Amino acid sequence: MLTRRRVLSIAAAACAWPAAARTPLHVETGWALGTQVSLRLAHPEAPVIAAAALAEISRLEDIFSLYRPDSALSRLNAVGRLEAPPAELLECLSLAGAVYHASAGRFDPTIQPLWRALATAAQTGRPLSNTARRAALEVTGWPKVTLEARAISLPSGAALTLNGIAQGYVADRVATFLADRGLTNTLIDTGELRALGHDPRTGGPWPVRFAAGGDIGLAQRALATSAPLGMTFGGDGVQGHILDPRTGSSAASPWAALSVSSSSAALADAVSTAACLCDTRADVFGLCDAFPDTRLEAAHRA
Repeated sequence: MLTRRRVLSIAAAACAWPAAARTPLHVETGWALGTQVSLRLAHPEAPVIAAAALAEISRLEDIFSLYRPDSALSRLNAVGRLEAPPAELLECLSLAGAVYHASAGRFDPTIQPLWRALATAAQTGRPLSNTARRAALEVTGWPKVTLEARAISLPSGAALTLNGIAQGYVADRVATFLADRGLTNTLIDTGELRALGHDPRTGGPWPVRFAAGGDIGLAQRALATSAPLGMTFGGDGVQGHILDPRTGSSAASPWAALSVSSSSAALADAVSTAACLCDTRADVFGLCDAFPDTRLEAAHRA
């Protein structure tokens, strides 16, 4: 039903340190939130720590996944109310709300009913009817969500997706998990990147390459790239997964890919998603400026 391609990759790095003077780099991979995840860390107990970090990612999937029917998010969407929501869900949704307001509604987690309707239409091979599109848009709108510590409530027929922020949020949580265990030089890849410290092979930034061209060094920072056609309904390469809450259509974006860095991977993730609906580079800069230490790193025109 959907195809997704990677828009960031870890570039090869030359090892500047003598082999005897460094701990080998351990790479652990897994699968979460619909994508392959990886951890790169140098530590004598790296395999044990990495396994624990993957278990933490699985725990977070039990909160954020739309594919696990018993996740907190799935239960909220199923009945429209979630009592005593996990602190992680409240924190992530609070950040999502901040990006909603800063982006003038371009980033809206309540777009899920429309996303689901388009996915169903793609499965059947028929275009989404205007009636179905209007019905989905009628229950869309972040201001309709009630977000409180005691409960999260949605209007009838509404549902949330955190596909544009949860991967980054999970990267942030894993970074905290590893830092609490004394790791200082690691790279977390959940589809978005979060670097702690530097690349232990070179002592410099972690080398990252953009699929659309160019590269960047990442140190003590997060990076997210959004591409309107990075995932498409039906795999047709035309109808992209980033939907415009204002029109109910796939983003007619001038951008092939936008990369945003920040001290928070969740923030970089959400801002880069919303930025795909910005018409000009000045609009993207304005959105980034709404959040401290957040900036545009690369913009590739469609």
